[in-house]
Parts: sequence; C-alpha cells; structure tokens
Amino acid sequence: MKINLQIEFNDGTKRDVTCNAADLVAFEDKFNVSITKLGTDSRIGWLLYLAWHSEHRTKQTTKAYEQWVEDVASIGDSGTDPK
Repeated sequence: MKINLQIEFNDGTKRDVTCNAADLVAFEDKFNVSITKLGTDSRIGWLLYLAWHSEHRTKQTTKAYEQWVEDVASIGDSGTDPK
C-alpha cells in the first residue's frame, strides 16, 4: 500500500511525496491508530506526519518534525497514482 501526498511549502514550492509501508507502519506506531482510519477520520496532523516521515526517510529533509511543519503551507492528495 502506498499513499501519495502533495506538500506546498511557504516559499511556494510543491513536492509530491510517496508514503510507503515504512511510513505507514511508523504512523500506526506513533498514533496507535490503524492507517485505515485515514479514510474515515483524516486529520491534518496525520497527513503531515506521513509526509514528513517519507521526506525524512528519503533524506529530503533533516529537520525534526516540529521544525519541518513550520515550513509547510498546505498538504493534500497529489492526484498521482500511488502504484
């Protein structure tokens, strides 16, 4: 299972992020919530954490989550097929 998200940063740049199994497991471990809850009870903090974890895992950022979030203007579905 993969989830694609689009991040828009405060400087106007946008980036598509693919969250893979490692990111989904980290989400479930951090929040003690099944990833399937995203379909019924999506929270902005959950989406931001998934995107940050993917960015951190792929070395697109070295910032801690709290610092990274300060740079994000918006987050949403990327519209790209996650396959």
